[in-house]
Amino acid sequence: MKLSVANDSGAGATRFGDIIYERIVAMIAEGKFPVNERLPAEAKLAEMFGASRPVVRDALERLRADGLIVSRKGSGSYVRQRPDSSVLKMVPVGSLADVQRFFEFRAGLEAEAAELAARNWQPADKERISAALLKIEQCLGEGRLGAEEDQELHDAVAIATGNQFHVSARELFRPHFAIGHSVTRSLSLKRTPEQIRSVQDEHAVIVEAIFARQETEAHDAMKRHILNARARMFQGV
Repeated sequence: MKLSVANDSGAGATRFGDIIYERIVAMIAEGKFPVNERLPAEAKLAEMFGASRPVVRDALERLRADGLIVSRKGSGSYVRQRPDSSVLKMVPVGSLADVQRFFEFRAGLEAEAAELAARNWQPADKERISAALLKIEQCLGEGRLGAEEDQELHDAVAIATGNQFHVSARELFRPHFAIGHSVTRSLSLKRTPEQIRSVQDEHAVIVEAIFARQETEAHDAMKRHILNARARMFQGV
């Protein structure tokens, strides 16, 4: 299906690029662009979607950054992995690129929060974080989604920073955080017990570093966890 746009400059180009990005993700998920097969050339994709080549190129660059495609010098772009098609049903139409951008934002924000939490936590914070981690563990044992419990743990870390702006940021972007937690937790339920356990192990490493007041380790563990969550969105299940 060919898309068209009257103006692909400025903000309009960014938004149209997001639509093309999502359409290509969908075509990969549906098997229309098979794994290890070469994508159509930029010019052909531009014709398919009714867009300029720079807009298509921007979409392809983001797909490469997300690990969905890989470039081979002198040969073009190839599909690297096929995400589960359900990921497209879990986010509002046209917003998948924004969800990925929000993970990038979270990686910096929450890494700093973990570092501050390691420096500033008080006994009440330790109790709150421990309780949230235990709730996620109970969800795993019962086969429940645990999205709210996951979010509760990250909220507890923000509170432990002692900085009200970290708490306010989580409230301001509450719907964005909720989508990310819901998507990643939903996809995790389709994966092996070992893969599910690895996500909880990431939480445990973060919490351990915070309680040990290891600021750098807590920062790095949280950043790694958020970027891993971002990558898991596009891993096949």
